[in-house]
Amino acid sequence: MSAYKVDQRHLFHNGREFHFVSYEGAAANPKRNEPAGAACWFLMGPGKRWEVMPQDCGAPAEDVDRSLIAWLEENL
Repeated sequence: MSAYKVDQRHLFHNGREFHFVSYEGAAANPKRNEPAGAACWFLMGPGKRWEVMPQDCGAPAEDVDRSLIAWLEENL
């Protein structure tokens, strides 16, 4: 069983709430020619999610929030 703990952040930016969720990376699958994936943050939407950035498990929550807001400013 995996020891990975999913993390969530609810951030308010420009009057809107954004929901981010971290997902565990996937192991490589040579049979399907798929490379390994790192743990990442995703922006959640209705029935959809968008990859935002790799997750740094050791980063303080304030740094994660700043990085996620910087991503919002660049991409919205």
